[in-house]
Amino acid sequence: MATEIPDSVLIALVAFGGGVLLGLAARVGRFCTLGAIEDLLYQGSDTRLRMWGLAIGFAGVSAFGMAALGLFDIGANVYWRTPWSPLASVVGGLLFGYGMSIAGNCGHGALARLGGGDLRAFVIVLVMGISAYIMMSGPLATLRVSLTEATAVGWQTTSYAEVVAALTGLPLVVAGLGLSLAIAGLSLASRTFLANARAVIWGAAVGLAIASGWAVTSHVASFGFEPQEVISHTFSAPLGDTILYLMTASSGSGIGFGVASVFGVLAGALAGCFAQGHFRWEACDDPRELRRQILGGVCMGFGGVIAVGCSVGQGMSAFSVMALSAPVTLAAIFAGAALGLRQLITGFA
Repeated sequence: MATEIPDSVLIALVAFGGGVLLGLAARVGRFCTLGAIEDLLYQGSDTRLRMWGLAIGFAGVSAFGMAALGLFDIGANVYWRTPWSPLASVVGGLLFGYGMSIAGNCGHGALARLGGGDLRAFVIVLVMGISAYIMMSGPLATLRVSLTEATAVGWQTTSYAEVVAALTGLPLVVAGLGLSLAIAGLSLASRTFLANARAVIWGAAVGLAIASGWAVTSHVASFGFEPQEVISHTFSAPLGDTILYLMTASSGSGIGFGVASVFGVLAGALAGCFAQGHFRWEACDDPRELRRQILGGVCMGFGGVIAVGCSVGQGMSAFSVMALSAPVTLAAIFAGAALGLRQLITGFA
């Protein structure tokens, strides 16, 4: 049946469905990057951090499992094929994490809040999308490319699965499955977390959304008639893509994976809010708050493009295929967010 659906429609449908899951997870399951970091640092709770780890582990098991079955050309994924600059991962991650904390949301979280009627999130989405394009193909693109190319490592190894396979002699997919199972196992190694069925279910649901992106884009790249990057969900450049689509759709620009994913998150968040009776219009309380959100959106747009992914793109999609960049970028995002939260909550005095 899937072969009878045009490739572009199939990609849009699966991306939209994955986005719906991500939107529901944010609004109903309280899945949130910044929330997980804040809970750990200031509330002493690791539940949402374990949700994050479970999502990575579940997506990784699914990705390497599909690769073992010949359903996913894992070597073609965008993170393995993109030259890695550790400096870009660190600088981009720090920028993104700091921007996320002072804005109060990452790109995924802002979309989820916008779906619930938060007009502050609308400002973040617009600023982040425009800033991403300024860094990706606008005035700062040449500088970014030059610095990234100058600091990129020339390693043939592109993933931790390859490192483990080389050290142990295991097949690549077995090594990847082992790493993914270890991450999932560590995340589940808490009776408190296991007792929280909602957290476990929504963590797994997020992993399923990431895996579905890999599956459909790999299928189209292998068997479709048009070129297709093997990608999954991320929310830096796709916000800019969505703005462009809304302005130029009549001139022929189509709904790609990223745009459909953005619409899916909005739809899922809206459905979750109405189901819980939580939808309400909100706006900024004062100019200082608006200033923080604009600055945060700029930092996230710049940082997400420099690091080749945001907290979802690098933190889950890249991590699910064990890309070398993923834990480095995620650690930098954590550090940047911790710095921003410290500034907002306690100050530096």
